Amino acid sequence: MNEIALLVAATLAAGTPLALAGLGLLVNERAGVVNLGAEGMMAIAAVTGFAAAYLTGSDWLGFAAGAAAGAAAASIFGWLALWLYTNQYATGLALSLFGAGFSAFVGTGYVGKNLERTTISGIPGLRDLPLLGPALFRQHAMVYLSIALMAAIAWFFYRTRAGLVLRSVGEAPDSAHALGYPVRRIRMAAVLAGGALCGVSGAYLSIIYAPMWVEGMIAGRGWIALALTVFATWRPARVLLGAYLFGGVTMLQLHLQGMGVQVPLQFMSMLPYLSTVVVLVVISRDPLWIRLNMPASLGKTFHPGS
Repeated sequence: MNEIALLVAATLAAGTPLALAGLGLLVNERAGVVNLGAEGMMAIAAVTGFAAAYLTGSDWLGFAAGAAAGAAAASIFGWLALWLYTNQYATGLALSLFGAGFSAFVGTGYVGKNLERTTISGIPGLRDLPLLGPALFRQHAMVYLSIALMAAIAWFFYRTRAGLVLRSVGEAPDSAHALGYPVRRIRMAAVLAGGALCGVSGAYLSIIYAPMWVEGMIAGRGWIALALTVFATWRPARVLLGAYLFGGVTMLQLHLQGMGVQVPLQFMSMLPYLSTVVVLVVISRDPLWIRLNMPASLGKTFHPGS
């Protein structure tokens, strides 16, 4: 039972950065924008957040710096894709490549440094419960905030007028423009919000999950977060569940190795990415189902004068 509790706890911790980034990309895509630059934004935010936390001694200032860095990187994408009408897919890929190289360059001085931990994470009074305490209540506050964020985004999408407007921009931008809504500004706001959440995700990796900075530490999580939006059919709750599913697969390899299961290391390391490919292949077998759930104008350039 103790092994199960540890696996659940590790799953929540590993799934949180995927959930944060996935929710940010969901906001983008609900507004009709595809940003393939999640990997780059997370990398930039990871080194920025780590540097801020290391220099100030405050994790929360590190998260704020990571969010700002992610939003700044996203603003470049938004300016190019929404105002200069560059191809969204190519621009996002360029951002991913730039982010990986830029983070490696600016993070050189922080390689080998660690953040000290003096406090115990978790919910006082609950973290000492048998079984449930180690499994659910000894997590960093950001784990619980990501769950609350999922609920807030779902409420925003389906219970507020602003959320309805954002979704309408993703479905029919021409109609929204005809009604007087500033489509490009709304999309830009969504891009910035998505970039900030990707930034928090990257900062979580370097500040909490592995309190250190090393080149390549994002390790494909940005691409998995992109796959999560499709896996979740663009619904916030399913993004969270999908993030924990992929996080569980990632942690399973370590627990199996710890239990002495004789499985090649290379096979175990590729499990999260293999799972992503399998899920996308299964989903892609029903294009009609994807079209019914996908925002109708996803990835399509909007010209106000057209």
